[in-house]
Amino acid sequence: MRIVIGITGASGAPYAVRTIECLAAAEVEIHLACSAHGRRLLFDELGMKRLDPDELTGGRGELLTIHPENDVGAALGSGSFLHDGMIVVPCSANSLAKIAAGITDNLVQRAASVTLKERRRLVIAHRESPLSMIDLENMRRVTEAGAIVAPLAPGFYLMPKRIEDLVDFMVGKLLDLVNVPHALKTRWDEHLASERS
Repeated sequence: MRIVIGITGASGAPYAVRTIECLAAAEVEIHLACSAHGRRLLFDELGMKRLDPDELTGGRGELLTIHPENDVGAALGSGSFLHDGMIVVPCSANSLAKIAAGITDNLVQRAASVTLKERRRLVIAHRESPLSMIDLENMRRVTEAGAIVAPLAPGFYLMPKRIEDLVDFMVGKLLDLVNVPHALKTRWDEHLASERS
């Protein structure tokens, strides 16, 4: 299995890194495009000074290929590059707008555009809040083009105890959307619900 990850500049670096870690744990081949704002985000929120494949994958760096952000001619930018889905995590309002408009200034945007063109699964993990009418319109446009908008809005019904639990909740949802198996706690348990009542 092969999954493309795009990282942009909306706050939410832990979501991106945990998604990559879980893909690697599932032995998925990962191709990463990270915008300049995405790199800044990884530094600001996680202290990452560079994109290190082993650090990002929890020691499974051989599964991760990092593509230059401005190389729109890279393999990810071609419809002939076959993959099983792309997740933009986190996705900024700016990146959402450019994807919705078909603008391809960097490799994240180009790969997303090609994913839509080829009718492959594109998951937009939007993080910003609140939403303007422009954001909502852009979400409508990408949805009509075939993308899935999955706002990074974790649920609390599993009684999270740590920030990591909230991150894992959303990462599990993202992995479900590209059919990657995982053991993260994301599912409603009817037995647990009955015990609480």
